[in-house]
This record gives sequence, structure tokens and C-alpha cells, in this order.
Amino acid sequence: MFPGFEKIIEDRIRRAQQKGKFENLEGAGKPLIFDSDSHVDSELRLAYKILKNADCLPAEIQLKKEIKRTEDLLIGMEKTAEKYRTLQKLNFLIMKLNTMAKLPVDREMPQKYSAKLVERLGASATNKR
Repeated sequence: MFPGFEKIIEDRIRRAQQKGKFENLEGAGKPLIFDSDSHVDSELRLAYKILKNADCLPAEIQLKKEIKRTEDLLIGMEKTAEKYRTLQKLNFLIMKLNTMAKLPVDREMPQKYSAKLVERLGASATNKR
């Protein structure tokens, strides 16, 4: 996208919101239903429909869900050692996703590193000596 283009889009959306153009839209508050398979090759449509009906997700989507669950789990943790292990698991999952996606490095999902956690681990190791 062109530099500055996003700002123009955001300004137009904001003005439309202020004018009330997004109020009382058809289907507001209801889930979107995507039944159109026009974006899928005709040879794959039946297979995709069978997988969708069986609640089978692609491996990348399953990994993204597991990454989100692990991030949520990490937020509620208090023990440093447990946090560190969970952070390692999270980074492993992100690395696995990036490997599967085969994206250029600049488009990969960044791994999560917590400087404060590393500092705490270093401080606690120093205090034990």
C-alpha cells in the first residue's frame, strides 16, 4: 500500500462514522455468513466443504489458535519459572508457524521475548548464589 494511503482511508471512515453512515445497516449485530465458494478452485470446493462440515481446520489456523491460547495463559501466570517455560513454548509455536507459512522474514510473526522476565531470571539466579 502507498505511504499515507491508510491515513486517507481512516479519515474517510471516521467522517462517514460521524455522519452516521454506518448506523442501521442491514445485518448489523448479526454474524457474517460466508457461503460463497467462488474464491476456491472448482476441483477443491467439495473437499473444502467436507472439511468445513467436519470442523477440520488447516494446520496454520490450529497453530494460530494455540498461540493465542498460550499468550492468554502467559498473561495470568505469576511464577517466573512457569512463565519462562510457557514463553519458550510460545516462541516454538511461532517459529513453527513461520516455518509452515514460508513467508519472507519481514512478514513473519515476531517471537515474544520479555526483557523483564530475563532480568528477573538473572536477578533470581544471582540472589541464590
